Order: sequence, then structure tokens, then C-alpha cells
Amino acid sequence: MSEGTYHIEQMISSEEVDRRAAELGRRISEDYRGRVIHMICVLKGGVYFMTKLSSCISEDVPVTLDFMSVSSYGDELKSTGVVRILKDLDQPLAGRDVLVVEDIIDSGRTLHYLLGMLRARNPRSLKLCTLLDKPERREMEVKVDYTGFEIEDRFVVGCGMDFEQKYRNLPYIGVVEFD
Repeated sequence: MSEGTYHIEQMISSEEVDRRAAELGRRISEDYRGRVIHMICVLKGGVYFMTKLSSCISEDVPVTLDFMSVSSYGDELKSTGVVRILKDLDQPLAGRDVLVVEDIIDSGRTLHYLLGMLRARNPRSLKLCTLLDKPERREMEVKVDYTGFEIEDRFVVGCGMDFEQKYRNLPYIGVVEFD
């Protein structure tokens, strides 16, 4: 729901996002050398970061992709706490090295539920990578293996994150400031 007028201020530039994705891609390439990474994107926001991140992973580390859509927000600014699977995976996870890619982690409720569900599918390994992490908002413990940026509790858009489905296309991460 819109809360009156607002403006967006840049928090993290597109160059900083690109640089950090490249750093994470190198680290992930080292960690997964000799294995195939099965990357799972949490839609919709995660697709922008997963695309950028996967292109930064070394050519000698094969990558497969799958997508899930989960929701705990609806059209609200805060999580409702009810996690719904809107689109499940197309491929089985048993025996695979899985890397879940998220745009942002705040309360951790959605990821806590999702990771538990994915673990039950018997992957060889299961790790989590996020572009943004808001640890001060954490309500459920979630182990984040790769973090782009740790940020304070601000409402952000861009690089896949939205406000009422808008602004995902911003190449930078911006803070929504309500007037």
C-alpha cells in the first residue's frame, strides 16, 4: 500500500553492486571448484542478482538454474509471516550442490522455512547467498554463507527489489524515503 508521497535516494551504486557481485562470484567459484552449482533463485527480486552473480562465476564451474516463487509480503511493506509457495522447483535436489540466491534477507522467516523445506529434499550441500542482509531485523536464525552488503533497516528498491512491483529495474540500490 502506498503511504503518500515518497522519493528514492541512492544507497549503493550500480558500480558497487557490480564490484561486489564479481567478488562473490570469485569466492563461490573457489568454494565450488570441481562441482556443479545448482542455483535456485527466489523470485521475483532474486532474478536480477542471480543473473549478475552467475555471470561472475568461473567458466570451469558449471551452473544450472531453477526458480521458486515464495511470498510472505503480498502488497505490504512488512512480512505477514505466512509463507506461501507460489511456484515450486522444476528439478529434484537430491545429491546436488545447491546455492539459494536471494535479493534481501530481513526477518529470516521466509528463508528459515524455505531452507528447511529444501534440506528435506536431500541436496549434497545447501548454501545461501544474498545481495542484502538486514541482520538487525532477524527474527528467525538463518545462516547466510555469502553476503553482498549488510545494511541497516531501511526500505530499499532496485536491483530486483520493488515497491508495489515498481523500481526493480533500477541499476542501483535506493532507499525509499516517505515525505
